[in-house]
Amino acid sequence: MAENTATISEVKEKEPLLSKKNRKLVTDPLDGNNPITVQVLGICSALAITAQMKPALVMGIAVIFVMCCSSVVTSLIRHTIPGSIRIVVQLAVVATFVIIVNEILLAFVYDVAKNLGAFIGLIITNCIVMGRLEAFAMGNKPWPSFLDAFGNALGYAVIILIVAFFRELLGAGSIFGIKVFEAIGFAYQGNGLMLLPAGASIVLGLLIWLQRSLNGYVEEA
Repeated sequence: MAENTATISEVKEKEPLLSKKNRKLVTDPLDGNNPITVQVLGICSALAITAQMKPALVMGIAVIFVMCCSSVVTSLIRHTIPGSIRIVVQLAVVATFVIIVNEILLAFVYDVAKNLGAFIGLIITNCIVMGRLEAFAMGNKPWPSFLDAFGNALGYAVIILIVAFFRELLGAGSIFGIKVFEAIGFAYQGNGLMLLPAGASIVLGLLIWLQRSLNGYVEEA
């Protein structure tokens, strides 16, 4: 019996780092289980910071860093966290990495940090971040927790970048501040609606409709 147990343990230890199960942790949030278009989480920042590509890119990178680091740390200490204060501990872990990100942004990209304003700090209470810590990192080992966090954060980042792309292009006629239409000799005044939250709602709504239509996703009653 002891020999069989040892054999099972060895098989588990030899599981590839990027096994099919682990790859699915990264790929699922990019498509059929996207945190924004399917789970409808993180909508506030997706509407507020996507008027331009640059802040959206920085926000996406910030969320990836915070989620990955927080998930790994939470997974490492999960057995020592009392159940009654687990949410408080998770918030403290996330807040630590958010502070690090904020200080780095203020030091190196001050203009973008000021543009993002309170939304960097609000990563602490982002439903996507807290949801993955509670639902996954608290019950899994560090490597799967990292992959799960990376996949969900990347899914979030991809969507806000797509929204920012269309908003900046149609709203200001530029991409990353570069006047695209002027460069090809086309006079484009820009659509001011795209630079407003209403424009973000339109683009995001169309993305949600498109992805759910392609995936055949239907809300359960």
